[in-house]
Amino acid sequence: MRVWIDLSNSPHVFVMQPVIELLEAKGHIVVITARDHAQTVDLAVAALAPRHVEVIGSESPGGRIAKGRAVGNRALRLRRWLSNQAVDVAVSHGSYAQLAAAKSRRVPSVTLMDYEYQPANHLSFRLASRVVVPSFFPTRELRRAGAREAKVVRYDGFKEDLYLAAQVQADRGEAARHLRLDPELVVGVFRPPPEGALYHRHGNVRFDELVEQAARSDVRVVVLPRLRDQDKPFRGVKHVIVPESPVNGVSLLSRADFFVGAGGTMSREAAILGTPAYTVFSGKLAAVDQELIHRGWLVDLRQGTSSIRFERKVEFPERSVATRGEANVALIVDTVLEAGATV
Repeated sequence: MRVWIDLSNSPHVFVMQPVIELLEAKGHIVVITARDHAQTVDLAVAALAPRHVEVIGSESPGGRIAKGRAVGNRALRLRRWLSNQAVDVAVSHGSYAQLAAAKSRRVPSVTLMDYEYQPANHLSFRLASRVVVPSFFPTRELRRAGAREAKVVRYDGFKEDLYLAAQVQADRGEAARHLRLDPELVVGVFRPPPEGALYHRHGNVRFDELVEQAARSDVRVVVLPRLRDQDKPFRGVKHVIVPESPVNGVSLLSRADFFVGAGGTMSREAAILGTPAYTVFSGKLAAVDQELIHRGWLVDLRQGTSSIRFERKVEFPERSVATRGEANVALIVDTVLEAGATV
């Protein structure tokens, strides 16, 4: 079977990597496209080499209308690309352009999603042949977005479990060497908000305040911008490091003494890895994040009732995700093959 994977955002590279590897191990052929957005292409080329990654599309503009136009244009480009491909099934983590292109060519599709408040779920859930979500995803939001129960597949845990089990075995010192981090100093990693996303269309003052507070506390602050212009406020600030090239995120989170996120994926990665994790996400928190807060793995800083401890973490109490991650990857692959066989 020929399986088409589309990567529309940087976290999707690592979500899809174990899926790609298992599909290929089962003898299937995988073709990959990626949008040139938020380090997606650089990460895909590095993580998925020597596979070819076809780059189609670029960063999304601000504004709902402009963003919708960009998705439509990319869908048309993907549709033209698809006309020269023999594809049996399309797979992505909420790639609206891929889903539209696949639907127009009558190619069955599978979409993953873990954020119930993404407005475009109304589009993707209706277009997709199968919708794969974590067990915490509210049923009412699936129904509201048009996902019939018959097309929904649920997995236990978090999407980050899919790849952390394998990546946590990698060299934890890689990022520290890359950034020349002093092993004796407190290191805090900060991930800015997903500005421009449909679910997050404004800045985050609280995030900026915490970066300044940490830098004044003699913490080595590593800021990982999502977009090209997000690095400007932080470059040249004392004790603040902005990497010049993509960094191994799991390795960096393993070294970090704490993490502050204004988004979702890296906050969950840090929490699952056992690094003290804090969220200042200004949108509606997903059910998966609420679950992490309930477990005490993620601290909500948005109300000002909690604070960060600028100190070295005592140990590395990573959560065990190996078995769950492997089982979830297998479930997703089975769902993909089942969807592709229904034509």
